[in-house]
Amino acid sequence: MARYRGPAVKQSRREGVALTDKAQKYLDRRSYPPGEHGRARIRQSEYLVQLREKQKTRRFYGVLEKQFRRYYKKASRQPGITGENLLRILELRLDNVVYRLGFAATRRQARQFVVHGHFQVNGRRVNIPSYQVRADDVVSVKANSAVEPLIRDATERQAAVSAWLQADHDALNAKILRAPERDDITTPVNEQLIVELYSK
Repeated sequence: MARYRGPAVKQSRREGVALTDKAQKYLDRRSYPPGEHGRARIRQSEYLVQLREKQKTRRFYGVLEKQFRRYYKKASRQPGITGENLLRILELRLDNVVYRLGFAATRRQARQFVVHGHFQVNGRRVNIPSYQVRADDVVSVKANSAVEPLIRDATERQAAVSAWLQADHDALNAKILRAPERDDITTPVNEQLIVELYSK
């Protein structure tokens, strides 16, 4: 199972946005991209703007290039707006849903919890982070999970849950009410730039 294992702060500096909560304090100190030529002025071409938006989106959701391209092809075949379909597919990944429910402090932590088999979907253990949940699915923490204290700690820091989800933090289970609409997705990305990039 491929995933990026390097420093998230370096990726945050590259994209100019905090991909994690911890990265914000480093961005405040060094707001320029990493590397020897990070402070150099770069001509912002149309292609570069589109590429950076695609990379930022990939890194927010922890998806590698090949899988992201597959998601785009799947989104383009679905009825509706391709960019919104793409974001909907990314939001319905199990690791992202666990994060959105407040059962993990970060998407990286959510991915690890899922891979280690701490979550069930409709009563069956699922350890695939890219598993696509659907409306009316019930996501729950496995009974006697070793990471339950960490999950409860994460739920205490969660202010609110998205409107398309219904969470019971005391029982550590949740229900997917519906697929998210564009207004429900708070990730700061411009999906139209990604569509333009892949349409070339």
